[in-house]
Parts: sequence; C-alpha cells; structure tokens
Amino acid sequence: MDAGADRAPLKSALRKAQWRILPLMALCYLVAYMDRTNISFAAESMNRDLHFSAHVYGLGAGLFFVSYALCEVPSNRLLLRFGARRWLARILATWGVVAMAMMFVRSRPSFYGVRLLLGVAEAGYFPGALYYLSLWFPSAWRARAISWFYMSLPLSTVVMGAAAGTLLRLDGHLGLHGWQWLFVVEGVPAVVLGLCLWFTLPDNPDAAGWLDATERAKLRSELESERCTEEDESTSTLLGRVLREPRVWWLSAFVFCIYGPAYAVAFFLPEITGKLMHITPGRVGFLIALAGLAGAAAMVVLAISSDRTGDRRWHVMIPAGIIAGLSLFAGLNLHGPAAAIALLLTVPVYMAFQGPLMTLLTEACRGKAAALAIATINMCGIVGGFVGPYWMGWMRDLTGGYAAGIGWLSAPWMISVACIGWVTRPRRQVAMERSVGLVAATEKSL
Repeated sequence: MDAGADRAPLKSALRKAQWRILPLMALCYLVAYMDRTNISFAAESMNRDLHFSAHVYGLGAGLFFVSYALCEVPSNRLLLRFGARRWLARILATWGVVAMAMMFVRSRPSFYGVRLLLGVAEAGYFPGALYYLSLWFPSAWRARAISWFYMSLPLSTVVMGAAAGTLLRLDGHLGLHGWQWLFVVEGVPAVVLGLCLWFTLPDNPDAAGWLDATERAKLRSELESERCTEEDESTSTLLGRVLREPRVWWLSAFVFCIYGPAYAVAFFLPEITGKLMHITPGRVGFLIALAGLAGAAAMVVLAISSDRTGDRRWHVMIPAGIIAGLSLFAGLNLHGPAAAIALLLTVPVYMAFQGPLMTLLTEACRGKAAALAIATINMCGIVGGFVGPYWMGWMRDLTGGYAAGIGWLSAPWMISVACIGWVTRPRRQVAMERSVGLVAATEKSL
C-alpha cells in the first residue's frame, strides 16, 4: 500500500501529461504528415494540368526529403538552444505558409523549389517532438505515449482520404484548380497550431503550471534516474558522442530501409489503387481511410504489448518481415484488386510497429544527446524518403508500370529486418546495460 501511494503522484503527473500534451503534439504531426504527402491525392489532376511526367512528380515528391534531411540535426541543435515551445511553434507556422504556397506552382522549377522549401520548414518537428516526449515519459511508459502521439500518422490518411475528394471537387471555384484548394485549405491548420504551441506548451515538467509540487518532483526524480550526467556538455561534444555510437548507425540503416519503401508506396498508392480496382478518387480515399483506422488500432495494441512485455525486437521485426512479403506479392501480381489489397494492408502493418521502434530511437542515447541521436537517425531515414518516390517514378517511366518498382521494395524491407535483429540482439543489450552501469558507477565514485 505504501508503494502504491508513493507511485500515485507519478501516475497522476503522467495522466495529466497524456491529456494536456499528447493530443496537441499528435494533432501537429497529423498536419505535418498531411502537408508533406497530400500531393499524392493531388497528383493525377496536378500532373495533368501542369504536364508533369511520373518521373517529374516522383522527383518533386522526393526533394522534400533532401532539404528535410539536411536540416534535421541543425534544427534540433536550435531546439536545445531556444527551447521546445518556441522552436516547435516556429516550425509549424513556417511549414504552414510554405504548404499553402504549393498553390502557386506552375512549372517544374517552382514545383521542385517549393518542395525543397517545405522540407527546410518542417525539418526538426518529428525528432524534436520525440525528444520532447522523452522529457515527460519514463521508458516504461514511453512506447504507449509515443504510439498515442504517432497515431496521428495513420489518422492523417483518414483525414486526407475524407477531405481530398471534397476539396478536389472545388475545381473551378474562384478560378482555382481542385488541387490548389487542397494545398491552401490543408496548410492553414499548421499556422493555427503553431500559435497554440507558442501559448500553451511548457518546455519541460518544471514549467508546467498544471502539475503540483509533489507530482513535479516525483516525475523529475523518475526521469533523472534514467539519464546520464551530461547536461553541461556542449552540443558539439554531444553530437560527437552521438556520431561515435554504433547503435545510432544501425538504427539509421533500419529507418533508411523502411522510409524509402513506405513513402514510395504512400505517394503512389491512391493512383495505383484507383487503376487496379477501377474506382473513383472518392472511393480510393475511403479505402485508404479504412487502412489508416486499422493502423491506428494496431499501433495502440502493439505498443501496449511492447510495454507490458518489455520487448521491442520482435514487435518490430515481425511486422517488417510481413511487409516485405506483401510488397513482393504485390509486385508479382500487379494486375488486379489482390495487389491493391496487399498494398493497402502494408499501411496498418507499417503503423503497428511505430511505437516500439520510436522507443528504440529515444533510447539510442540518453539525456540531451537523445535529441541529436533521434535527429541523426531520422535524417538518414529521411534520405530514404527521397530515394523511394524517385525510384517509383523512374521505374514507372522506364518500364511503363509499377510492378518492378514495387516488387524490388521487398529488398530494403528484408535488409531492415536484419538491421533491427542485429542492433537488438540479446548479447548486445546485456553488454550495453553493463557498460552503462559501469559508467554510472565510475561517475558516482568520482
């Protein structure tokens, strides 16, 4: 009973954080993912109006990730300098303005330029948000917290699927094409949410007025027990230590191998599904929305299972292996509804393992180094976000179809399974924990 009473302030603090922080952060990421991928719904009409080939479209879709990747680490270094509230709010407002500017695209150079600017504007939000959540949620609660935050990813497909048909039907209103209405309307929420973050988001638990003194102290104690004594190190020193950590590079290879295929499918899924199933864009949006809802449910279930069992390894490896099989099947049978269903199934399976995976990312390094580690890993993964769509567009123009492009996506998925299996192998985990324990004991003795 005493132990339960002692843990009550911690549980109360975490419940408050769940309700006051997670919904807002999740909504922001929902808008982020929507603004970077909504061109997948605009693709057919935009490409027709602007005379873009599949190669031009794939390159433009992928260029977002080039500037995004280059600015990931610098953005998170600035987040450490200015604080989460100010920097995340700036990111949101900036990318909202740039996302709306997509309505002014008239040629290939302007298309490429705006996509590059969108990457610069949005860079840092996702790794910054993960680092911010690690300041609030101890590791035993982190997979669930991240899954509730990351649930916005599958839900963004629901929102896009539901909204795209309506917005595209505004074609001709006020002299704008339907795809222009899509970009304008879906860019506005980012600016509004940026203002919300600026006025409501506390930088850390110590700045949260809605926690009482006991809750704040208990949460601080729990979090500090998991951190290394590194808070006085400069960001340059922290970055050097991050870059020397092998786990960072193994996880970077993993996310590179999954982001490429994931975005390759995401940017072309509406078009492929419509052609294979011979249905209207509205019905395509409905099917993608259903896949997103299934993904949200799967994400929560797998995150709870991962936290309860303490396992991250198999909760990531098994879904990644399933997607490899689905991609290979779709590539070999890309001539009917069965292939479209297989591609749609990759959406919920991909979403399912994000909670355990993102928890691994937050644990690659401790303390402030975690912000730079997450940014470094995400930067490498985001490069895959450029390669994937570019690959699909290039293969489409080269072969006249998507079968070869999709079939070969199974290869990076299998490589990703090997990467996560290696970095989470039991003997490495034991050695790492012993190493951390020895370092902590040495620092304590000194």
